[in-house]
Amino acid sequence: MKILFTGGGTAGHVTPNIALIESVRSRGWSAFYVGSYTGIEREMIGRLDIPFMPIATGKLRRYFSWQNLVDFLRIPLGVMQSLLICLREKPDLVFSKGGFVSVPVILAAWLCRIPVISHESDVTPGLANRLTRFACQKICTTFAETSQYLPPGKLVHTGTPVRDSLLRGEAAAGFALFGLEASLPLLLVTGGSLGAKVINEQVRRVIPQLTARFNLVHLVGAGQMQQGMAQKGYVQREFIHEEFGDLLAAATLVVSRAGANSLYELFVTRTPHLLIPLTAEVSRGDQLVNAATFQKRGFSRVLEEAALNDQTFLQAIDDVYSNRQAIEKALGEFEQKDSTALILDLFEQLTGSGESP
Repeated sequence: MKILFTGGGTAGHVTPNIALIESVRSRGWSAFYVGSYTGIEREMIGRLDIPFMPIATGKLRRYFSWQNLVDFLRIPLGVMQSLLICLREKPDLVFSKGGFVSVPVILAAWLCRIPVISHESDVTPGLANRLTRFACQKICTTFAETSQYLPPGKLVHTGTPVRDSLLRGEAAAGFALFGLEASLPLLLVTGGSLGAKVINEQVRRVIPQLTARFNLVHLVGAGQMQQGMAQKGYVQREFIHEEFGDLLAAATLVVSRAGANSLYELFVTRTPHLLIPLTAEVSRGDQLVNAATFQKRGFSRVLEEAALNDQTFLQAIDDVYSNRQAIEKALGEFEQKDSTALILDLFEQLTGSGESP
């Protein structure tokens, strides 16, 4: 079987694909990736030994910008490039993790009558998945709550594939990674693959208060490192890749945005956390919905940006830490599915074959 994977724009649109690609290759199937020329997916997939084929793509903005016109013209070019790739490579199936780069690929697969499975991570479907759902045979979801927004005949609740390295993380290795002492609990702050300037600035204002109680590991995102920050108990990095499972295993609590894939990783590792979701002004509001949904279920504590200051930030962290056992108990009720196996079963169902190419 030969699978075309696509998805990009943020790490959340790529990391589940990486988990699937690992399993696909272990079965003797072949995989290749179609992404954008400059997106984060090119760097992340570049670490794998599979072909990466870039296409032109345009961002699907929800606000007025002259760039919308330029990007709109890139979409037909991306469709043509994707058509040529599909005709040349002849994949048995396309798996899309979403993001604007996936739109031309799915349209090309539909024109070539290649089966398509898409995956929606958020509680509410993203624009790319809404635009292309007509062309998909199956739509996988991370959360059961998404069922109210998608056609029931196509919907399959699978959860999200996660990398084995994340599930096999070791706390001792996480502390050793940064030379930290396990006598203090570890607070991990991450703004996601693109970083989070607001969160970074907030953390830097209260580092002394935080390091008095915690080992503080701060993942700031690309280009967000700040010089002159070296001090005991504080570590800043742009990203952590293969060692992230160890770091998460070591973390007593996490401060994070409310992106669906980050949420799912926190849920399956039962890690207490504070969410600071992106505002509706800079997003489609999906993180606000994610955060509110799981706050109601007791899985998450939430602090919105509008209320963010030194006092509320420190209070919210104290609340999570003080109530971490109750949060862990609530997280124990989250249903963890064998997402990779469920999705690979769908691959076989739609192609009628699990044989090697």
